[in-house]
Amino acid sequence: MATEISKKLFTVHDYCRMLDAGILREGEHVELINGEVLTMSPIGPPHGAAVDRTLRFLMDTAGHKAIVRVQGSVRLNEYNEPQPDIALLRPKDDFYYSRHPGPSDILLIVEIADSSLEYDRKIKARLYAETGIPEYWVADLKNDRLFVYSEPQGNVYSVVRKLRRGDSAAPQLLPECLIEVADLLPR
Repeated sequence: MATEISKKLFTVHDYCRMLDAGILREGEHVELINGEVLTMSPIGPPHGAAVDRTLRFLMDTAGHKAIVRVQGSVRLNEYNEPQPDIALLRPKDDFYYSRHPGPSDILLIVEIADSSLEYDRKIKARLYAETGIPEYWVADLKNDRLFVYSEPQGNVYSVVRKLRRGDSAAPQLLPECLIEVADLLPR
């Protein structure tokens, strides 16, 4: 007789209850991805520097045209609440006090990949595309480049550009926010 094994997938409601009950701790680097609670890699100095650099340049260029959220939750659907390194959000008077931003609030998501390049380029890119995130950037620290994903169709982005130092990029929904790729990568 064959035994069937299945996974118990958690919803964002379950995930929040785990936080409230202390099963997961505030500040613990975990995400809800496809119904699974995943522990993320610790953030090392190069990753932290890249997040800080990206934050500085996005805040300078976006000004009051967007909210720049750092390593905060976004709620994509019932089974996904990632904490991207940076999310560029539509301005909202309450700064999303009453709820996490959702796909229609997100202008751009940026992930910094030091040890997570494959995960960010496969799992996260698929997740962000299928939930309609208009643009997704992955800063590849080991290979000194930036991947720019745009035009989501189904579970893929139909346009993927690979940029290097000397190139520049601007979020499609904020084209005036031109940023040098070198400014996103630590030295």
